[in-house]
Amino acid sequence: MSDVNPPTSAAELHRPLSVRHLFDALWRAAAYCVHPRVIALSILPLVIVGGSAGALGYFFWEDAIAAVRSTMESWLLVASLLQWLDSVGAGAFRTVLGPLIVVALAVPVIVVVSLLLVAVLMTPAIVDLVAARRFPQLERKHGGSFVQGAFWSLGFTLLALLLLLFSIPLWFVPPLVLLLPPLIWGWLTYRVLTFDVLAEHASSEERRHIMREHRWPLLGMGVVAGYLGAAPSLLWAVSATMLIFAPILMVISVWVYTLVFAFSALWFAHFALAALHRLRAVRDAASAAAASLPVIPVIAAPAPLPITFDLPPP
Repeated sequence: MSDVNPPTSAAELHRPLSVRHLFDALWRAAAYCVHPRVIALSILPLVIVGGSAGALGYFFWEDAIAAVRSTMESWLLVASLLQWLDSVGAGAFRTVLGPLIVVALAVPVIVVVSLLLVAVLMTPAIVDLVAARRFPQLERKHGGSFVQGAFWSLGFTLLALLLLLFSIPLWFVPPLVLLLPPLIWGWLTYRVLTFDVLAEHASSEERRHIMREHRWPLLGMGVVAGYLGAAPSLLWAVSATMLIFAPILMVISVWVYTLVFAFSALWFAHFALAALHRLRAVRDAASAAAASLPVIPVIAAPAPLPITFDLPPP
């Protein structure tokens, strides 16, 4: 079966994008994840982030844990809490608390760097792959430059990190800890990836129109991607003994993050480019309908004759 979109009927053009289109983009993204080009593209972010995380963990893991423990013991409230844990027989938690804090501080940095690297290194190639296979005739209007995309990504990333920072007190409410971080990551993914997948093909006006008209489906896709991005954290939740292998687990986590964000980029590319193709088809159909209307000639009314009055001579 050809991957190029078939011609769309006039009735289909005027229907809004439905859940069917959302799942159509979903299964296409899942199928593209095993494409050799996508697998090859996922290696570079893994080498950069995974190699950096593994090296930092290998050389500085013990020093980071020691620094965290000394900082906690210098805080009176935390020291009292640790003494209380010792008194109730939960002193083993003291040895786990330091590594948990180091991991909790490292994971958001790894997630953000992985997302930015996927957006910069993988997304343009992924968009070219999707466009070449599904939309070969789609015009490229270059509505967003690399510099604009970089500032866009960095701006929303900093805003997402601030939201995460200010939402930390709410994480102690059991339901919110499962909702707030994925929602924030999902919102960030939606804003970053939608811009990146449309930067090459859509004009700035078309991009704003698609982001406004399909805001909720795109946000829902971002939230799903946010929950998928939380999956690598389960590696740390299996057992406290897994913290011994933290440097290796960080590399594995980076690989999983890269695959999740690559899948998200494919999902956004399929959905957003289909929406752009549909938008232009609707506009072309409207222009063709307007051009086919019969032209009624407008006959100008004759100029009125001047009115003169013949007055008798005095």
